[in-house]
Amino acid sequence: MADQGKEVASQGPRALPHHAGHRERLRHRARMAGLHHLPDYELLELFLFRSQPQGDVKPIAKALLTRFGSLAAVLAASVEDLVTVRTEDTRGRTKAVGAETALDLVALHEVAQRVAKEPAARRPVISSWTALLAYVRVALQHEPREQFRVLYLDNRNQLILDEVQNRGTVDHAPVYPREVVRRGLEVSAKAMILVHNHPSGDPTPSRADIEMTKQIVQAAQALGVEVHDHLIVGREGVSSLKQLGLM
Repeated sequence: MADQGKEVASQGPRALPHHAGHRERLRHRARMAGLHHLPDYELLELFLFRSQPQGDVKPIAKALLTRFGSLAAVLAASVEDLVTVRTEDTRGRTKAVGAETALDLVALHEVAQRVAKEPAARRPVISSWTALLAYVRVALQHEPREQFRVLYLDNRNQLILDEVQNRGTVDHAPVYPREVVRRGLEVSAKAMILVHNHPSGDPTPSRADIEMTKQIVQAAQALGVEVHDHLIVGREGVSSLKQLGLM
């Protein structure tokens, strides 16, 4: 027993993990220098501290950015895609994003969308072009699958409803012109703005985009509803079919 005691004593205090104190140091740096000075992975770490209250989250933050390519793309990812992200710590133990962390990240994206939407909803959409572009880019710029949505407007061009009409694959979302117009009549819309994304990143309109727009414009005009524009969102920017003279 005495020999055992000597052996334990000789081992000294247990070594602290390499990340001990990192959370407080990062929080202190954020308070002193400001959040805007933090790189994306550290900003993401700060958020992950709340979802994962123990352990080193830096590897997870970096793995998320590596997998999706940017902070905006991380927040735009689905729960199903987020939970597939895994990494290993220095001891070779696997760490995963987990369902709760994934839901928190998706919730943060929803908050960002609603904040971006507020200025567009408070003022006439047409006279708030900058706010409108900011909103559609937050909503769709990093969406991994094609999504078609419609902004329905009243007679003062204020937003009545932003509705996702269809979600599709990486390069196609089916659109039914009569359904788009029918929904407009249901919500008493006087005008609409069509919006969809190109997951490839290039917002250049395709022939199918142009033809589909013409069909919706014709169907809407027959019922007294105006189509103001069709915006195509990509990582490289936003294209306006009206500005391009394609509608």
